[in-house]
Order: sequence, then C-alpha cells, then structure tokens
Amino acid sequence: MRFMMLVIPKGYEKAPPGTVPDAKAVEAMMRYNEELQKAGVLLSLEGLHPPSMGARVSFAGGKPTVTDGPFIETNEVLGGYWMIDVKSKEEAIAWASRCPMADNEIIEIRQVQEMSDFPPDVQQAAEGFTAMQGPH
Repeated sequence: MRFMMLVIPKGYEKAPPGTVPDAKAVEAMMRYNEELQKAGVLLSLEGLHPPSMGARVSFAGGKPTVTDGPFIETNEVLGGYWMIDVKSKEEAIAWASRCPMADNEIIEIRQVQEMSDFPPDVQQAAEGFTAMQGPH
C-alpha cells in the first residue's frame, strides 16, 4: 500500500520567497529519511518552496485564471512529502510518528488510490493511466 505523508508546517503559508529550513532540522530529517530508505519503504521525497513563490490556476466558469502566491485565504499549505510503501495505514502512522517534526508541523497521511480500488467502468475510462505513472 502506498501512502503519502504530507508535511503541513503552520506559518509556511506566509513565508517569504527564499525561505529555507534550518541546517540542524535538515540534519535530523536526513537521519529519518535514511531510516525510511534502509527499511525499504521510501519511494520518493521532496520539499516544496513556500507558496509565495508559487501560483494557482482556478477554473471558475471553465476559464483558467492565474493567481500568484502568496494566497491570502490559505490557512494550511504543504511544505513537502514522502511517498512510502508499507503494509498498512497503521505502519504509515508509525513511520510518521517517528519523524523529527517541530511543534508547528503536522504530517497528514493519505493512501494512494490504486487502479484496483476503482470499479470496472472507471478502470476502463482510465485505460493507459498506469503506464503514464512510470515505475513504482
């Protein structure tokens, strides 16, 4: 079962462009990342620049509208993620619980939808989707 562990750092929604994590925090996180890797559960991981450096495309009335960050109405944003492959939600929770996070950080755990989770008509409509994903 694949799960995304999504990092939600409170306050990151207001971070200015160029904000980067503290070196000591990165060192602790790298030790955790190495544990995930040594256990054979880590598929991928990435950190994200703050929303002030991003953009959103909304589609009101079917027309794309671009809004540059920061996004005033946003209370929570993603700071990064891990994609892990484990046997259960409980195992994903156990890994997330070991993460060296700060008081202002949350990890949200979300299971990835697999093609086998969908009924036959949805699987047929999504024919070719798995090939687009590449190896995992």
